[in-house]
Amino acid sequence: MSRVVEVWAPLPERVELEWAPAGSGEDPRREPMTPAGDGWWRHELPEGSGEVDYAFVLDGEDPPLPDPRSAWQPGTVHGPSRTVDTGAFPWTDDAWRGPREGAGSLGAVFYELHVGTFTAEGTFDAAVARLDHLAALGVDVVEVMPVAAFPTDRGWGYDGVGLYAVQDSTGGPAGFARFVDACHARGLGVCLDVVHNHLGASGNYLARFGPYFTQAHETPWGPAVNLDHDGSDVVRAFLLDGVRRWFRDFHVDVLRLDAVHELKDDSPRHYLAELSDEVAALAAELGRPLDLVAESDLNDTVMVTPTADGGRGMTAQWDDDVHHALHVTLTGETQGYYTDFGGTPGSGGTTPLAVLAKVLTRGFLHDGTYSSFRGRDWGAPVDTATLDARRLLGYLQTHDQVGNRATGERISALVTDPGLQAAGAALYLLAPTTPMLFMGEEWAASTPWQFFTSFAEDWLADAVREGRRAEFGGHGWSADEVPDPQDPATRDRSVLDWSEVEDADHARMLRWYADLIGLRTRLLPGGPTRLDDVTVAVDEGARTLVLRHAPADSAPYAVVVALDEGRLDVPVPGAADVLLAWGEASVADGAVTLDGPGAAVVSLTP
Repeated sequence: MSRVVEVWAPLPERVELEWAPAGSGEDPRREPMTPAGDGWWRHELPEGSGEVDYAFVLDGEDPPLPDPRSAWQPGTVHGPSRTVDTGAFPWTDDAWRGPREGAGSLGAVFYELHVGTFTAEGTFDAAVARLDHLAALGVDVVEVMPVAAFPTDRGWGYDGVGLYAVQDSTGGPAGFARFVDACHARGLGVCLDVVHNHLGASGNYLARFGPYFTQAHETPWGPAVNLDHDGSDVVRAFLLDGVRRWFRDFHVDVLRLDAVHELKDDSPRHYLAELSDEVAALAAELGRPLDLVAESDLNDTVMVTPTADGGRGMTAQWDDDVHHALHVTLTGETQGYYTDFGGTPGSGGTTPLAVLAKVLTRGFLHDGTYSSFRGRDWGAPVDTATLDARRLLGYLQTHDQVGNRATGERISALVTDPGLQAAGAALYLLAPTTPMLFMGEEWAASTPWQFFTSFAEDWLADAVREGRRAEFGGHGWSADEVPDPQDPATRDRSVLDWSEVEDADHARMLRWYADLIGLRTRLLPGGPTRLDDVTVAVDEGARTLVLRHAPADSAPYAVVVALDEGRLDVPVPGAADVLLAWGEASVADGAVTLDGPGAAVVSLTP
């Protein structure tokens, strides 16, 4: 059977295909492509050509450029693309119905990992050897940070330029397929982090082919992806086809969409709404749930409102306010965007505990209130009576909140007592929102997670290096304290140390997380939840907080948190039995006695 190669390239007047049998080392042939209309070019390869390495020559200019829809970039994003027959992967997951036996990802326990630092090898095959740990922990969905092909071999993945490809150094497309298959074999769903709002600076050749970007909108990375100007119909199709590829060809269950507030789109039908409807149609075709999770800075649940009601139709959205409120309460840090979470008049709370109480019951701190960090009113109120609270993801750590600190400290390095991390974990893992852990959090990993890159271009490496130093210099860090992103040791320091899991203190935290997740499964067995069913009482003097949750279809419970040292009696009317505690805890006369810092979970009389 012959193979047809196509490319959308409305800008050049002439396009040639340079190709050779995959991995043969033969000198490539260069053959003209035929215009096919509307900016498309095509070329039919000879019968029996098999898999090939290929690139496009635009208007005779060297070097040849990789395919914008490349399935694989062996070795480098600057070289030829390689075709891949995804139908040849030896899948074993025919019986897979989706996360949680087909219930989908709402309310599931997510676990965010970066494959390049999850293990020392930094590959998907090495990560498979650790999946039993995640299954035993009680994880439902493994969220993998971006795998799109990026320059060289070290990076977070947000500088990807081959949006259809899988980074070669992690195992390429076949390695990712083996990983997804292995996850499904253990009952684990897979969420893939994808970046549609920008491409990296090195290896981004899309503008040579066509109007993939537009000067009409600006983003932090430069001109915006073209979603609403000339040529945008093909650009939108380019992104949507990539989404279908991950779901259909790689059996992925969920996509996490990076920084959707930077998807600038003034067209009558927003790109996200179109994406949502396309994914819903594909889910019906494939017969399993397919979900979309948005990282949104907008604090507006229009993001998770159905498209039929004028919303963007996302399944769920990240809720950074949960992180910020927990972080400030547990660490005392109030710099930068944490300022309002320390408590300000008009924001909804004048102390960190009051802010945390608002976020746990109202979803956001900034829900139309003034944000001093942004210098304006921000967000919109949450309809706590009708919104399914599972549409908000809550967390204590993420790659952003750890890695974008100057030295990448985890919460376990910032709190004065491990009981404080235990308390924070209890609050978000037993809230009605959907919880997400960051890799290593479950055992209070001692390794930092730092920002690292491996750009080959000196100008780009220097710009990133100096940019990090300048950013954190404004916060009081000296240049010597900020790790060099280009130094291989920065990545190496960020690799999880799996030997810690056996250490007594780390093992205690791991048991706590596993017990909390197991308890969540009992207390919140499934179905919609509401923030209206949550009440929070705080005692500023004693530094205690009691979260009470009375779900509609299951038994009520309370999470009791003490932030200071010492033995405390915390009033909890209706408290019945201690279900789980960090340290010793007991119930008597409508009060819970526990040692702080720490937390206890108690049942409540209906």
